[in-house]
Amino acid sequence: MKEKQFLFKLKAISSSLVLVLCFTTSFSQTKWESEYVKIQKNGKLQYIPDEMGNIIPDFSNVGYHQNAKAIPKVKVVTTLSATGDNDQQKIQQAIDDLAQKPADQNGIRGAILLKRGIYKISTSLKISTSGIVLRGEGNETKLIATGSSQRKMIIASGTGKIVETPHTRTKISTDYVPVGAKSFQLTSVDGLKVGDQIIVFRAGTDNWIKDLKMDQIALAEGTVQWKGVDYNFEFERIITAIEGNTLFLDNPIVLAMETKYGGAEIYKYTFESRITEVGIEDMLLESEYASDTDEEHGWDAISFNKIANSWISGVTSKYFGYSCVNLGNESKQITVKDSKCLAPKSQIIGGRRYSFNNDGQLNLFINCFASEGRHDYVTGAKVRGPNVFFNCISVNAKSDIGPHHRMAVGTLFDNVTTDGEINIQDRGNWGTGHGWSGINQILWNCTATKAAVQNPYVGGKNYAIGFTTQKYEGRLKGRPDGIWEGQNKKGLNPSSLYLKQVKEKLKGI
Repeated sequence: MKEKQFLFKLKAISSSLVLVLCFTTSFSQTKWESEYVKIQKNGKLQYIPDEMGNIIPDFSNVGYHQNAKAIPKVKVVTTLSATGDNDQQKIQQAIDDLAQKPADQNGIRGAILLKRGIYKISTSLKISTSGIVLRGEGNETKLIATGSSQRKMIIASGTGKIVETPHTRTKISTDYVPVGAKSFQLTSVDGLKVGDQIIVFRAGTDNWIKDLKMDQIALAEGTVQWKGVDYNFEFERIITAIEGNTLFLDNPIVLAMETKYGGAEIYKYTFESRITEVGIEDMLLESEYASDTDEEHGWDAISFNKIANSWISGVTSKYFGYSCVNLGNESKQITVKDSKCLAPKSQIIGGRRYSFNNDGQLNLFINCFASEGRHDYVTGAKVRGPNVFFNCISVNAKSDIGPHHRMAVGTLFDNVTTDGEINIQDRGNWGTGHGWSGINQILWNCTATKAAVQNPYVGGKNYAIGFTTQKYEGRLKGRPDGIWEGQNKKGLNPSSLYLKQVKEKLKGI
């Protein structure tokens, strides 16, 4: 009975997860396990710590409501048909009208259904209120970005920013909080309670930058050396328990907190104007363009920022210059699923064709497809994990997949397949000083034609486990090698770390 209940819950989270789980149970190759993640006799994962206590983190709490709640099928309250007469204005008016209606107990206002047809969008559609879903009828509903200007076609964003609650900042007293930990000690827990939203704040320090050798980037035109003050990290977490002065969190630490590098603090916060419960579903988004290298046309098909607990599902984009989906750095707990980025139009140089770009935290990309992109599944500067790209494919890739620049932390690339490269490395003076692209990144059962995986000098490791690829040294020689295990060896068990972690989480619900 318990197993039936679990399968029902898992199917509610994502039917595609069930399909992949069924596939993995028929896995016929000789199985092997990582030295860093074992399966115990009771079937549960065991994480093996390194000499500092760091482990591979738990990624199961990413995406919409941390996988604890299924993406809803929201009731249609407004239906529109394409007429060719002010269609953009009609869609925007429907969004604005729905924003005036009260939300239900789950924060939902309703869905706007765009019937099959062609809708011309000359500027941008904007959603700035919670609880609004924009839904099409699959590829038969086509929105076309018309005209010749770079812009985002659909924008969902709140306003404001994170606001620290006064007099709540407290020092973490634990000397070393390892990667993967979900608890640490504070100097005081006064004023804190279970359920509080907190920021775990890790300040950047000049001695950390020096030990990373990011104040010594080889000079080129425009190169900027890193400075500690520019590398503060703010991780959003929720308190799940308090025992004495020990605080327990909903999500793990993904960048070690070390007293020798200034330690860390926590503080309570609010983000009142961040929106939630927004969905973009089942539609084809296209951009007009003048030539294959035209850059004055639709740039992002969908842009999310200042938003949480929302989703993008069943969307296909064509001909945009930058992305199908671009998640900003204040987006949190977003699920992007079953979506495609096809045939981008732009020059094939920097700052273009980032098919599925994530700058936020606790976000999930699952079952996505990209073609002709440069960086198809990618994170930007100082991206705060955990984040997950799972079961995603890239074809005819023009560059590499992975963390792109300036120290993204805590990303899992799980069963990501590309005919290009996947790299985690010191990018040196590229892009005015990209430097170390990422730390505590995990490649699990991925496939690429070629890959460089390096470890930063301090602060963490990068893992390539069950990676089918040709290994090479990377752009810059002499960097520490990453953790390579089972290269080109089939049969990694579990075949998906993410799915196994989710399965354990849901069995515990």
